[in-house]
Amino acid sequence: MSSESHFLAVETGGTKLLARLVRGDAVVAEERWPTTTPASAEAALVAFAGAVPVAGIGIAAFGPIVVDPAAANYGEVLATPKPGWTGANLRKLLSERLGAPAAVDTDVNLAAVAEQRHGAGQGCASVAYVTIGTGIGAGLAREGRTLVGALHPEMGHVPVLRLAGDETRSGCPFHASCAEGMAAGPGVQARLQGRKLEDSPADFAAVADYVGQLFATIVLAWSPHRIVAGGGVLGVRGLREAAAVRMTAALGGYGVGAAAQAAGFVAAPKLEHAGLEGALLLARTAAKAV
Repeated sequence: MSSESHFLAVETGGTKLLARLVRGDAVVAEERWPTTTPASAEAALVAFAGAVPVAGIGIAAFGPIVVDPAAANYGEVLATPKPGWTGANLRKLLSERLGAPAAVDTDVNLAAVAEQRHGAGQGCASVAYVTIGTGIGAGLAREGRTLVGALHPEMGHVPVLRLAGDETRSGCPFHASCAEGMAAGPGVQARLQGRKLEDSPADFAAVADYVGQLFATIVLAWSPHRIVAGGGVLGVRGLREAAAVRMTAALGGYGVGAAAQAAGFVAAPKLEHAGLEGALLLARTAAKAV
């Protein structure tokens, strides 16, 4: 692999598709498209890569998706409400069309790797990345490697304890009181009924509590050295900090070590497109594995 090798990084999202083509360390091109069908995504990405030889492809994908490289259906999207994507395998299609090794992981796992390498998690041996927007995703990077098993983590669906008297409808169609149902966009919108979260102290406190419970679960399950948390919901001023306080309350004084008690344990992301940055790192790794 020479310094002139090209690498293709891709991030598939629920609404947009991002791509970056890099030669060596220089960005050759970047592009974005609306997420429509797998066939359209394949055609756009193949045309984007053009005729240049690609040494490796990395994909940061929305889930649920098979991320076990040993699986026969590695890269296949499992049952999803995104029309046309169930059963799709963009990893396999791009590898075949571009004649290059391709690897895939979740967008949040790869965002954790990127923030650990280049962003808010630098210097930490393990970093949990959490994004709270339309849904909730969470991934873990430990010394540059992600946490995967039979599937990938689905921390957004861990249960949370409802506050007394909170009868707000869950935004999750599967669970009456999971973190995603209570703190992601649809659940928050159902709670607010047109109001702004920053103008509704009781609702702000409730959402902060549910996010704090999620952070506490991540501390107990993964014990990261830092949580990097972003997404549209956490763009509300003060919410990330309030959730960190509620995390401490939810832990109840249980001994979880010094990291979770340190200032700045819950941090804002530093990278604009962490998933895409992680996909590029994965593309380089895929090329080396050949």
